[in-house]
Amino acid sequence: MNILVTGGAGFIGSAVLRYLIKSTDHHVLNLDKLTYAGNLESLSEIDQNPRYQFVQADICDATTLTQIFERFQPDAVMHLAAESHVDRSIDGPAAFIQTNIVGTYTLLEVARKYYAALSAQQKSVFRLHHISTDEVYGDLEGTTDLFTETTSYAPSSPYSASKASSDHLVRAWHRTYGLPVVITNCSNNYGPYHFPEKLIPLVILNALQGKALPIYGKGDQIRDWLFVEDHARALYSVVTQGKVGETYNIGGHNEKQNIEVVKNICQILDELRPRADGQSYAVLIEFVKDRPGHDLRYAIDATKIANELGWKPEETFETGIKKTVQWYLEHLDWCHRVQDGSYQGQRLGVGAS
Repeated sequence: MNILVTGGAGFIGSAVLRYLIKSTDHHVLNLDKLTYAGNLESLSEIDQNPRYQFVQADICDATTLTQIFERFQPDAVMHLAAESHVDRSIDGPAAFIQTNIVGTYTLLEVARKYYAALSAQQKSVFRLHHISTDEVYGDLEGTTDLFTETTSYAPSSPYSASKASSDHLVRAWHRTYGLPVVITNCSNNYGPYHFPEKLIPLVILNALQGKALPIYGKGDQIRDWLFVEDHARALYSVVTQGKVGETYNIGGHNEKQNIEVVKNICQILDELRPRADGQSYAVLIEFVKDRPGHDLRYAIDATKIANELGWKPEETFETGIKKTVQWYLEHLDWCHRVQDGSYQGQRLGVGAS
């Protein structure tokens, strides 16, 4: 099988590509624009494999996309290319509209025309898998409910609104044009190769540098944490076994308050890399003004993918977070190269124009 992965140099995309090359015999093409969050170094373990190839391209470029489809002849597309950081979407929403909505539309149109020209046998195999987020569902504040595949959409940020828009486009192209699609909505990912602006790597790196560990509001926001390698397995299960037209929610069964996550990281660092002054890294915790429109709680019900496809997460938060901290301690050189000037740990998403 030939699998085209958009956004394969990003955090989740690179995990998917590493999984595909190491654990399957498929041929893969990584299409990535290489924005600030795209890093080919995350693929150094596999980039010499003869079943892997890379093309630098923008999913908004229909001409180049068409040429890639014609040359590579994908049997499946895993669409992960997206602007994905909520704080950045608050400061600059235009890029999110362009990539997440216009880019997805462009990809759908190129895929639709490609699919129309396939043989009946090829059409029976082809799938377009759109990878999305649980943030499209909005906020679970004040309830004990979980997000299911039928939860109504109520996005809060420019980022989640742009992803909700792309989800609707994908479903429309299936309903209107018969394009065979599957959609997944996942909870918060964490693990190796995570770009340092996100909560977990930011806290790890700030702590090691003796910088403040910023916690939005009271730190009582709840997220369901999913180890990225578990997510990569889930995505492969969906693209190969998922039912056309269906949505699958993917979660880690690990609801944690942000303050719990940060304190847990501090405890692991206290054990693995004690501070010279003998104090806990927790003394660096600093509560800051909350993000505008910040959702309090997200939580995924992953019953459907477990029952229908047999996927369950292998990592608990306790095992996954320790592996993650250890990875960053062993790969600080990677972090330093990523922090090349485009992002140096500054506060994003304050809503200032």
